[in-house]
Amino acid sequence: MTPVRVLAVASEVYPIVKTGGLADVAGALPLALKAHGVEMRTLMPGYPEVMRRLAGADEIRLWPDYFGGPGRLLAGSHDGLDLFVLDVPHLYARPGNPYVTAEGVDWPDNGVRFAALARVAADIGRGLVASFVPDVVHAHDWQAGLAPAYLHYDGGARPGTVMTIHNMAYQGKFDRAVAGAIGLPWDASLDIHGLEYFGGISFLKAGLQLADRITTVSPTYAREIQSDEGGMGLGGLLRERAGVLSGILNGIDVAVWNPQTDPHIAYRFGAEDLTFRAANKAVLQQQFNLDSSDEAPLLGVISRLSWQKGLDLLLEAIPTILEQGMQLALLGSGDRDLQDRYQAAARANPGRIGVMIGYDEILAHLIQAGSDALLVPSRFEPCGLTQLCALRYGAVPIVSRVGGLEDTIVDISETGRDATGFKFAPVTADALTGSLRKANAAFHDKASWRRLQLSGLATDVSWRNRAGEYAALYRGLVASRNA
Repeated sequence: MTPVRVLAVASEVYPIVKTGGLADVAGALPLALKAHGVEMRTLMPGYPEVMRRLAGADEIRLWPDYFGGPGRLLAGSHDGLDLFVLDVPHLYARPGNPYVTAEGVDWPDNGVRFAALARVAADIGRGLVASFVPDVVHAHDWQAGLAPAYLHYDGGARPGTVMTIHNMAYQGKFDRAVAGAIGLPWDASLDIHGLEYFGGISFLKAGLQLADRITTVSPTYAREIQSDEGGMGLGGLLRERAGVLSGILNGIDVAVWNPQTDPHIAYRFGAEDLTFRAANKAVLQQQFNLDSSDEAPLLGVISRLSWQKGLDLLLEAIPTILEQGMQLALLGSGDRDLQDRYQAAARANPGRIGVMIGYDEILAHLIQAGSDALLVPSRFEPCGLTQLCALRYGAVPIVSRVGGLEDTIVDISETGRDATGFKFAPVTADALTGSLRKANAAFHDKASWRRLQLSGLATDVSWRNRAGEYAALYRGLVASRNA
């Protein structure tokens, strides 16, 4: 097996910095690729938390002026991950969320902040670090989208490039004037085959246009984004580039998400004995101030509260949840109106509806271990990770038939495969309530519910095979460029 060197570029990496599924992928994929002969190092920004965790990292490059202030490139490791860190304090030394202010508004210089990350990625791709010259530069989402662009416009010999879309809704759109400030040719901002995007520029569009290969995080989502609706303005470009576009399902880190060893749950358990799920359910009910009852189906939600995630539809389904004798435990934050409405629903239905606004990794694990079913009613979902964790923990997924949810869950009505959950379409409140009623009936048929749980627990949700698909993609790209 020929070794391959890959530089991954990501704006967040679990367990160091996480706002969403991108971090989980960026943290788990490099470790899984080692078994496939791929040496991956990940470049990320030097946010305060990153700098704290990588104290003592080696300084391998120093710039007196990097995009407007002093900067350094560091090399270090954390939890088995080999990292390059771009330490540019005037761009990254800010509190809280990597992308937005405390008021939830995008940092006004985000274009420059993430162009700086992409610029150094391109430079590493061209040999800036003599000890690690990559065969492939793999850019994740819009924040890394300019890496293929810099490599393209620099000209000359370069590594292969891969652009991965984690969510088409986030495209890194900026005023055209940004192009001049970040060292790209002005012509590139005017070229529809370059950065130009409806009179401005888009970092994601640049990556999709100029990368050698494009991936996204599930086969169904790869088809959906080639439509005008699913492509969100980029469907035509993706149809043109369909020959280099593929969907590779995400996996999860099965060492982190393992009910037999999980330190975050109240009682550990395995597929051979699910008895302790009831004990976790009791602790979860207590945490959310829900009535103590093993006979009431407990629905869990771990989600950003947004239109995309279908959380407005779930609000419409609350009368059905109450009528069916179910309970709801929701952990999430996002749209202020949805937060207010869920908190109001909890106040109006004490003991039945429990809501915690925010995100808590420990509580997320307990919801997986203690919920009877996990709800993911998204209008679109590139892959989704919470339903994969649910399968691993014996929580039965109830999901919409979109994107990776379609690809990872087998509906109870499907034949020829062991069912693992419930899927509904179209993505409406009526269809969701129909699935909730079906799930409630199945829950009270203990043998049927146990079959769903055991089928889920037997599903391979690891990165093992998925990482192999990435390794094959990298090798195929290297071979085609060397041909």
